[in-house]
Amino acid sequence: MCGIAGAYRWPDGKAVARRLTDTLAHRGPDGSGHYSHAAGDGDVHLGHRRLAVVDLSETGAQPMVSDGLALTYNGELYNAPELRGELAAAGVRFRGTSDTEVLLQAWRRWGTDCLPRLRGMFAFGIFDERTGDLVLARDQLGIKPLFWLRRGTGLLFASELKALAAVTGGSLQVDHAALVASLLYYWVPDSRCAFREAQKLPPGSWLRCRPDGRVERGRFWQLKDVAAEAGERARGGERPDLAAVVEESTRKHLLSDVPVATFLSGGLDSSYLTALAARDRPGISAYTIGFRPEDARFEAMPDDLRHARRVAERFGVDLHEIEIAPQVRDLLPRMAYHLDEPIGDPAAINTFLICSAARDAGVKVMLSGMGADELFAGYRKHLANLLALRYQRVPRPLRRGVAAAVDRLPVATARRGYRSVRFAKRFLSFAELPEETAFRRSYTMYDREELLALIDPDLAGTVEDVLTEHADVYRDNDLDDFVNRMCLGDARMFLPGLNLAYTDRASMAASTEVRVPYVDVDVVRAAFTVPGDRKIVGRQGKAVLKEAAASVLPREIVYRPKGLFSAPLRAWMSRDLAPLLREVVHDGVLVENGFLRREALQRLVAEDAAGQRDFSKQLWHVLTLEYWYRGATSKEFG
Repeated sequence: MCGIAGAYRWPDGKAVARRLTDTLAHRGPDGSGHYSHAAGDGDVHLGHRRLAVVDLSETGAQPMVSDGLALTYNGELYNAPELRGELAAAGVRFRGTSDTEVLLQAWRRWGTDCLPRLRGMFAFGIFDERTGDLVLARDQLGIKPLFWLRRGTGLLFASELKALAAVTGGSLQVDHAALVASLLYYWVPDSRCAFREAQKLPPGSWLRCRPDGRVERGRFWQLKDVAAEAGERARGGERPDLAAVVEESTRKHLLSDVPVATFLSGGLDSSYLTALAARDRPGISAYTIGFRPEDARFEAMPDDLRHARRVAERFGVDLHEIEIAPQVRDLLPRMAYHLDEPIGDPAAINTFLICSAARDAGVKVMLSGMGADELFAGYRKHLANLLALRYQRVPRPLRRGVAAAVDRLPVATARRGYRSVRFAKRFLSFAELPEETAFRRSYTMYDREELLALIDPDLAGTVEDVLTEHADVYRDNDLDDFVNRMCLGDARMFLPGLNLAYTDRASMAASTEVRVPYVDVDVVRAAFTVPGDRKIVGRQGKAVLKEAAASVLPREIVYRPKGLFSAPLRAWMSRDLAPLLREVVHDGVLVENGFLRREALQRLVAEDAAGQRDFSKQLWHVLTLEYWYRGATSKEFG
């Protein structure tokens, strides 16, 4: 896992590429490398920061140059041994044991046709000295990031947006449409970028820059097509052995020449992976988190630690417990910087602190249960949207009575919060809406009217664009299964835009690689072969994954209520961050420049303080957006 960067036909490209690479030092503290080549009308310069995980010797160093090809690569190929064997049988000789060399030789043999054959997470740039072409590529599911921007015939690329911002001298302009999208979602979707000129290379795609200035794009993998093909196989009677698929993926994700550990929350996804990993790596380490008792009580959070301890004891896992009582006021600007774009999920802090503790203990690689909820319908929103269809059949007068009664209930008192009331109010906010609108409202921060009331009136058209974009992506499929439509929407938007994005940035800020065995091409194919009525059975989400895990884990772990990899936001907002929130609402940059309306923010604060509504997530995101904006509009960003 590494940081990659490059400049193609860019003025002063050598110095620019070095600065890009230096900005990414936290992604690769084990070494750095640079490559330069004069290419016709312009130069090419590639940079690399190395986190040495596979082949720790110099034969794995990058940029890797061989017979006219130069590669800078970030990622891990879990089928590298199989590809190496195939290439060796065809006469290729390898100098070392790195997957980087496998990728370079696979490109030499197959070009872009090698991309769908790769199983792993990757983003890379490869330059061909003979043709003068530079090609960028990103993995099928968007696990690894790749940002780029173009001016004239020149192009820059990097693993992180802050690197591009740094070398362009503050000339990148904030895209207010992306900020509107982040308010709705609490992240910036993969189709948008927080700076106007910059772009994200889409998952499963490549981009080729030619010496004559042409830029070509291609897709080598489409998730909606994979889901459709899997659905056809399901209708033909195919039933994947999910336990075998997940076990094989976990085993492949353990490939490493350095120690590997796991996240272990005590929930199904991380417990299942940890149990499987412990079979191959007896005594493997795992990391779990807890919160200050008063914070957990105020948030009405379940006690996940006891479940994590039970899993660790049963499978001989060396469990490390971290109590998260962070100096959140100090961490906020630091996380806003590292996350690259405004991301309002406090789980990023958890990830950063866990990875920091693991790194201090000498661990470079961790396995995460990320992705199982999206692929197997494990979130509450999935079940809630199904329940909404039944709720709509309840007589309207009775629904009005229920809504009025729930509206009067408080979500918290001075001493504790009420999760069931929060869930009920959330459910009623979308339960009577049409499918796409209800699904969007079930996981986003505001409805259309609330968002319009919060921002500059001149951005009303942008709100409509953002809402239309969600509808277009959600409806862009031919699936006849409601549950799998939701899973597909999540896997295309929620997973790469939020969960994979914060996991990459927060872990790499701690110089740690996080691998996601559920977000694997073979697991994805198997997941969409499972009909929705086997993913949600009764009121059980992830039912088919639970069946697979039940042969390994105790039933009380498999079938326990779902926990949250989150943070006690209400406690933080009402205590640690209350002074900061008042400052941002009254005198923040986004209020002063008119992007956010002070009166609307004050209403959110007042209703939250009164305990009638829970706006802690919205207010947390306002803080993250404010601090990101302050950094992004300063000359020091990056």
